[in-house]
Amino acid sequence: MSSKNVSSEVVSADEQAFEKHDEAEVDEDGFEEVGETPKFQATVQMEVQAKVDSNHPDARVEEGPDHMFGKTLEQEERIKAREAELERISAQAELGTQEGREKRTRDIAAKQSAKRRTEFQRRRASVDPMADPDRPDPRAELKQEQLAAVNEQSMRLAEKLDGWSRAAISRRLAEAVVMGRDMTSAVVGVFEELQTAPGQVIPIGKVEDVNRKEVSIEGTVTQLWDADSSAIQQVGLIEDESGRTKVTVWEKSNQPWIEEGERVRIHGAARNWYQERVSVALTGWSTVHFPERGRWWE
Repeated sequence: MSSKNVSSEVVSADEQAFEKHDEAEVDEDGFEEVGETPKFQATVQMEVQAKVDSNHPDARVEEGPDHMFGKTLEQEERIKAREAELERISAQAELGTQEGREKRTRDIAAKQSAKRRTEFQRRRASVDPMADPDRPDPRAELKQEQLAAVNEQSMRLAEKLDGWSRAAISRRLAEAVVMGRDMTSAVVGVFEELQTAPGQVIPIGKVEDVNRKEVSIEGTVTQLWDADSSAIQQVGLIEDESGRTKVTVWEKSNQPWIEEGERVRIHGAARNWYQERVSVALTGWSTVHFPERGRWWE
């Protein structure tokens, strides 16, 4: 009976290192020489995983222009998707730091706003022909003496109307004259129209004449009295040179307290009617300013 004896010597890592240390070259001072470019070797786990991947039934057995060696289709897709995502993030970061990007964004927004305004004006032209943006400047249709009168009156109105430029006033006057109105009625009509336009602080005496739910006024609070409801914070009278009206401050509006004799500018006050008399109320959407509060001489 024959037998085969297979013997193998197991050498520990410390012994291998000791043997390599004996074989290492030393310099003239007796120190071990170390190579500048160390040699990297794969671990056992890496070699095993590489064999498993390469032997996968769906793995690529050769390198190609459209696939990777040793990778399955699923692995390739994940790798390519990650690379594409990194490229997209890099492109976004580069685009975000491009010089002038904010200015280009503002220019695009301004053009889109102008386009929407032009489209609205064209629709409005079906009711008001003067609103047509394609209509030429009405001042070009005036005679020389009419244009001179329009320019003179627009200068006068610009001193009385806050927030309106002389050019805008003269164009509106020219439109009224072209439509057949005489200069006097055109001046009066344009003044009243622009004075009570949305967003303008209108005289208190004109509150009942405007045709909208909210108005902006400025005047002096001449009187305050106790409210007959817990839902009302303050109630009183506000007036200016043109007239006076009742003002109510609702408790839930979260508005500041007003004192008698104080000048107040109110934006977005709600207009109400009671027993054929108009009044205004401060809601949560209203804003209140005190032009004379905090003056340095006080």
